[in-house]
Parts: sequence; C-alpha cells; structure tokens
Amino acid sequence: MLHVDCKVAIIGGGLLGTSIAYFLSAHVKSPESIVLVEQEKNIAQHTSSRNTGKVHAPFLYDPVKKKTFAKAASLGYEMWQKYSDNKGLPFKRDGVLEVALDDMEFSRLQKYMEWGEANGLAKNELQLLDKSEVAKIEPNVRCVSALYCSKDASVDYGALALALMQDLQSFGCKLLLGHRAHQISHSRGAYSITTSQGAEIKTEYIINAAGGSSMDIAHKMRVAENYSDLHFRGEYWQAPQQYKDLTNLSIYSVPKHPEYPFLDPHWIIRADGRREVGPNAVPVFGPYAYGWRRNLADMLPKMIESTKTGALRIVFDKQFLSLASTELKSSLSKTAMINRVREFLPQIRPSAFTKRGTAGIRSSVIDRTGKFVPDTLVLERDSSFHVLNYNSPGATGALPMAANIANRVMEAGALPPGLPRSLWDASAIAEKMKL
Repeated sequence: MLHVDCKVAIIGGGLLGTSIAYFLSAHVKSPESIVLVEQEKNIAQHTSSRNTGKVHAPFLYDPVKKKTFAKAASLGYEMWQKYSDNKGLPFKRDGVLEVALDDMEFSRLQKYMEWGEANGLAKNELQLLDKSEVAKIEPNVRCVSALYCSKDASVDYGALALALMQDLQSFGCKLLLGHRAHQISHSRGAYSITTSQGAEIKTEYIINAAGGSSMDIAHKMRVAENYSDLHFRGEYWQAPQQYKDLTNLSIYSVPKHPEYPFLDPHWIIRADGRREVGPNAVPVFGPYAYGWRRNLADMLPKMIESTKTGALRIVFDKQFLSLASTELKSSLSKTAMINRVREFLPQIRPSAFTKRGTAGIRSSVIDRTGKFVPDTLVLERDSSFHVLNYNSPGATGALPMAANIANRVMEAGALPPGLPRSLWDASAIAEKMKL
C-alpha cells in the first residue's frame, strides 16, 4: 500500500485544482508537503478541457448575485493573457457578439451593459449596436440589436492546465494521478484519505476542488449536507468547412431563462479556428455521464441523494421540466439543435453538420428550497476548504480564485509562507478579489 504524508492535500486535478497547487507550492517554504490528488490518469480530463475555450468578459454576470464569478472573470482575463504569453500558448483576443432577437432581449442587453461597466469593463470595450451597425461587422447575422465586447478571448484550457502541472511539479508539489478519494476520516486533528487504488494519504488540511465530484467529497466529510447538485451535459456539433467564413466573431444569444442553467446554443469560434454550435444543457445523473450507460448507472445513487436534500423540489418544477424536455430534444435531434442557432444565423443548414464535438458536463448546486445557487459556494470547516458550484465562467476565473484560496490557506497557518515564485503574488491577487 502506498503511504503519503503531507500538510495539505488538494483533491481535484482540474483547472482550479492545478491552479491552487500552482499558487500554493509557489508561495511556501515546503512545497513537497503539498499533494495534488486526481482520479484520472492525467489532469484536466473533464470540464476543464471540455468547454468552449473562452476567456469570458464579465458583462454576463450580475455584480451582486454573482459577485465572486464576476470579480474572478474580471481579473482572469489579464492573468491568462500573461500566463499564455509566458508559456508561448495561444491567446486569441477575438471578441464576442451577444445578439437580441426581440425588444425584450434588447432590454437584457442594456442590463448586460450596466453589469459590464460595474464589473470593470471600459466603455470602449463594450458597445451596444443597432441592427444596421451589426450588419456592418457581421452581415450574416440576423438580430434587432447586439452587444459587442472586444475583451473576449479564445484559449486551450487543457494545454494551460498541463503547463500549470509542469510548473507546480517544478516547484516541488507532489502529484498523485489515478487515485480517487474513496474514504475520508478525521481524527486527532488530521485527515486520512483512502484512495480507489488503496493508497493512504495522511494530511492536516484538505482543499476540495473536485469539480463535478466536489459535492460528493463534501458529503463524505459531512459538509454542505443541506445542498445537492444537478449535472448538465453540454453537447456540440462541429461546423463543416463551408461555414468557416460565415462570421468573424463568436455569436451568443441572450438566454431566455437566465434563472435556470439552460443555455441557448451559441456559434463558437475556437482558438484553433474550428467553428461549433453548442452547448445545450441536457440534465444527466452524474458528472461523468457522457454516455447513456454511465448515466443510467448514476441514476439510482442520485435519486437516493435527492430525497435527502431540496433537489426533488426542482425536479418537480413544471417550468424546469419543460425546459429540460427542450434540451433533451436538442440532444436527440440535430435539427432541433442547429435550428436554435439558425434564429440568428439563417444561412446554416442542419444537413451540413455531420460531426459531433466533445461534450462536457457542468454541475450546479441546489439549496434546501430547491433553488439554484447563483454564485460560487465556498465552505470552510475543520481544516478543510470546499469550493462548490464552481461552474462557468470557472475556467476564466480559475487563476484569481486559486490565488485567493491559496492565500486563505496560508493565512490559516496550514503552511509557512516563503518567497513567491509564481508570476503573481497570491496575497496581492487576494486583495483585489476583496475589492
């Protein structure tokens, strides 16, 4: 049996977990006393590399209800640009167009304009355009108005996560791949983590950054017992070569039901030039239910968990069920999916799309009343730190969120600080996160 002794164990090797390990190992005297535990055989195998690859500008996020998301996204743009430049990885500042298809959606664009300015976007980075102005920059787009944001970029988050992994290992942090946290116990001020491979990790502090599994980890530790999570698979269709010059910008539409985690599919231009339609948001029973076989296997455990929390309330909500059925239809029918994008790009034809993209799954937290929690949920208890409900724009804000978490762990006395070796001082970023 493998035995590992450490001061801090980070569970979850996604983009957030690797970023936390990067900052923590770069700022302490004994980075070898930190271990990053990941259940897969490599890092960033799920949501971190199965997303749109966008570095989102913070105009979509309510500065009150989604304060943490908005602040992290605001700081994340420059940080990812600096890190990408330092590593020689692509950072394509390509902008985005958020389109309104009717007057009601136009009022939502006005609200986005207010949010963007409140979240720190400059007035020259965010422009409200009428129909004729849109036609000048994107003649193939049909809408009544649009919000153009120049401060939006495309990256490869999987490649960035690998670069972070190399950095944290060079700092001295230990990496334990292929080990899922199976059992966690706490006794006499220390934790014992038994992994799926039979390893035993002794640690004084746990950081739970396990993404889609973070709620399960929290429940193992008797944390967040009044919360549950729901999982949504986002699917994509790759556009054929004939549409490569259809637009210069990624085109997003105003979500019709912003209180729910259902998205109207977008027209996405990735960092490598691929064009895709997606994602939808199909409810599934687990964070890794990419196929129906795994989804069925996850069904019974999720239903049992739901009886103990408020998740069943949302499951029986009529509007939720109606929206969920629409998303399921878009999964079963390519035509239904593509036609949602044809509302603003009428030139595309469903028959031209023949190849699916890579699906990803995001997890949303439900409180005891059956309501979706709008912002990141961070809980601390008994020398443990749990990051829950960390979904979009989670990748955009991963670096500032990680710096803030690393700083809080160091302030708690889990590890003695040393001279920082990262591109940023974690305490300085943490201070900005407070503002």
